[in-house]
Amino acid sequence: MSTSAQPVIKCESVYKIFGDNAAKILHQSGGKVETASLLEAGCVIGVNNASFEVHKGEMLVVMGLSGSGKSTLLRCISRLLDTTAGDIFIDGEDLLAMSDKELINVRRNKMGMVFQSFALLPHKTVLENIAFPLQVKGMSTADSMVRAMDMVRLVDLTGRENYFPRQLSGGQQQRVGIARSLAVEPDIWFLDEPFSALDPLIRKEMQDEFLRLQNALNKTILFVTHDFDEAIRLADRIAIMKDGVIEQIDTPANIILNPATEYVAKFTHEVPRERVLTCETIMDEYDPSADMSQLSVSKDAIIQTVAEAVLTEQKSVAVTDADGNIVGALNCATIIHVLFGDASTMPVNK
Repeated sequence: MSTSAQPVIKCESVYKIFGDNAAKILHQSGGKVETASLLEAGCVIGVNNASFEVHKGEMLVVMGLSGSGKSTLLRCISRLLDTTAGDIFIDGEDLLAMSDKELINVRRNKMGMVFQSFALLPHKTVLENIAFPLQVKGMSTADSMVRAMDMVRLVDLTGRENYFPRQLSGGQQQRVGIARSLAVEPDIWFLDEPFSALDPLIRKEMQDEFLRLQNALNKTILFVTHDFDEAIRLADRIAIMKDGVIEQIDTPANIILNPATEYVAKFTHEVPRERVLTCETIMDEYDPSADMSQLSVSKDAIIQTVAEAVLTEQKSVAVTDADGNIVGALNCATIIHVLFGDASTMPVNK
């Protein structure tokens, strides 16, 4: 992920309240919305004062329990829902001030969307389903089919391009949905629980595929899920929501080790730290004069994958970057602290 001066997505004090007189009630509250008082007025809070930024190439995973507001937030940012108050900017442009024509243009050329429901057209083949949004944009049938075939290869469905949706497994259908959303070459990718309807094994395979695609394409992604395991596997940062409020937004490691609220602490209590932390997160400073082990580990390696090897070494293990340069050191004591120590006392490299 690269951080640019201008965020791709910027939300400032975004509210979404469902019910009559929502804007009036929000104005009277001075922005301090209480769920109980809203319910008494016959309103329901969807998003409560959300402010954050997403930069180019970043994957922000929004998560929470059912009814927390995560899908509502995504729909506000894509303007599938109108906000009650607040500002949303896409590449510096005011999304809420756009005309219908401007909004359609942004959706067609900048946004790709994938939802839990595959929503494939049953009478069209894989290739035709993927080509469909391109043809809606005005691309010729011949050119759209060439582009669609490129997407078929990208999501590894070669040989099934002439199948109909009913002839595909759930995972294959989801790949078609992903390919269709990517065909228009969006800058921003919205995914709302895209894998939640899949069996666990297929879900894991789709996560692998998704990570492969992101490594290749470097999209700016807003990914909604209720599965914390999925979130920590995919996210650059995680936003945890409760009752429409973003309780904390941070890296997976910092959320696990430094929960901002009691709710976040309870939400993450059972997550094994070794599955979240990387070597870079907990490594010590490298001492060039130290007698080091011949073993080395990548700074991006998850602790779970290297713990056994490091624990068998009596000397400190070098932590290296992508070019093989030593950037830190790991030792048995640090690994043991990760596995069995108190998270609140653990130093973390941010």
